Amino acid sequence: MSRLQLDLEQIRTLPPVVDVPTAAAVLGIGRTAAYELIRTDSWPTPIVRLGKLIRVPTAPLLDLVGVRR
Repeated sequence: MSRLQLDLEQIRTLPPVVDVPTAAAVLGIGRTAAYELIRTDSWPTPIVRLGKLIRVPTAPLLDLVGVRR
């Protein structure tokens, strides 16, 4: 399976909350690595857990990678 790739314009127009594969793409890492970071409480930004559903707020993610909206 190939890694999701986003260009800068796509990153700037992300919704307020994204799924883990999209957040991983912003960081340039794979989905498996992202879920492992979340599992070990090593993910570098806040996450939202709703039962089994995991979402990542976009604003802290963009701050981490230095992208302005």
